[in-house]
Amino acid sequence: MTGTPRREGAQDTVAMLHTVPALATSLTTLAKEVRPGARVLNFVDESLLQDTIAAGDPPPHVLRRLIAYATYAKESGAGVLLVTCSSIGEAAERARPYAELPVLRIDEPMADEAVRAGARIGVLATLASTLGPTTRAVERAAARREVAREVVPHLCEGAFEALRGGDAARHDALVLEGFAKLAGQVDVVVLAQASMARIVEQAGDAGVPVLSSPRSGVAQLARQNG
Repeated sequence: MTGTPRREGAQDTVAMLHTVPALATSLTTLAKEVRPGARVLNFVDESLLQDTIAAGDPPPHVLRRLIAYATYAKESGAGVLLVTCSSIGEAAERARPYAELPVLRIDEPMADEAVRAGARIGVLATLASTLGPTTRAVERAAARREVAREVVPHLCEGAFEALRGGDAARHDALVLEGFAKLAGQVDVVVLAQASMARIVEQAGDAGVPVLSSPRSGVAQLARQNG
C-alpha cells in the first residue's frame, strides 16, 4: 500500500495516533530514524482506549473517530497514519476503505515475524482488549502464509493498572512473571502492546525470542510514499 504523491515542495509528513500519551515521544524518535527529515504529527486520544476497554471491543464511535483522525492527518499533509494502539488495531483495518491515506496498525509486522519464528506462539498482554486482537492478528498472519500455528495467550492481570498508576516497576515485574510462564511452552513470545517493550532486555536471556511492536511497526513508515 502506498500513499498519495506529495505536492512539489511539500514537506514529507507522517502521522501517528496514540491512546497512551507516554508512547508519543519514543515512537516519534523511531519515526525520525526511519524517515529522516520528516515532520511527525502525533494525535493522542486516551478515550479511544478507555471506551474500547469498557466495551470489550472497539465500539462503532471509535471507528468513526479513527476515520476522522485519518482525515485530519490527510488535511495536515500526512501521507500515512500509523495507529500505535493494538487494542484498536482491528478498527484501524476497518477504517482503511474509508480513509484517503494508508492506515497502518503497529503490530502487523510483529505478527508476521512471529509466524516465521515458530509453530507455538505465545501472546502476552496486559489488557484483555488487546489479547484478542493480537491473537487474531497472528492467526491471520499464519493463514496468509498458509502455515499451521498454535497461539498460546496469557493475560498479565494488574500490569496495565500498575503502569497507568505510575508503578512501572510492578508493571514490569508482572509482565516478566507472565513471560516466565510462557517461555517454556512456546517457540516465541509476542508482547501485544507497545508499552510492554520496556521489558525486552530483561526477558532476552530466557532463550526464547521476544518480539515487540514499536521498531518493526514504525519501520512501516519508511515504506510509504507519504
